Amino acid sequence: MKAVIQRVKEAKVSVEGRVVGEIGKGVLVLLGVEIGDGCAQADWMAEKIVNLRIFADNEGKMNLALPEVKGEMLAVSQFTLAGNCSKGRRPSFDTAAAPEEANRLYSYFMGQVWERGVPVQSGIFQADMEVSLVNDGPVTFILETPPKR
Repeated sequence: MKAVIQRVKEAKVSVEGRVVGEIGKGVLVLLGVEIGDGCAQADWMAEKIVNLRIFADNEGKMNLALPEVKGEMLAVSQFTLAGNCSKGRRPSFDTAAAPEEANRLYSYFMGQVWERGVPVQSGIFQADMEVSLVNDGPVTFILETPPKR
């Protein structure tokens, strides 16, 4: 499982001109689910992102996590994160999870974030989405779950 996390002042996702998810201060998470990922990887990712200390404290140091700043999450499924661009000019998506499994784990991930006390908004799985955001920093991280055992 892979994620791109961007600290934002606000973010929203629209489908066919209609806003389907919108947050204020928090993180935009682009989440890619790969073959072999399961609940353990989604649990790890939810725990890691919710508790990443990427928000400034009173001294301006990145020392606070989402719950401490009452932040929100906008989660957007992004199968292209599983893309491999190492050969040729066209990405290969051989490692991307099947849509049914990816949707199940995407939903499970969001549930785990909610259980950790962070409000979550989302896009629509497999829809053609427009994502807009106001980066805060910018502060961007790429996370990948530890290798499966």
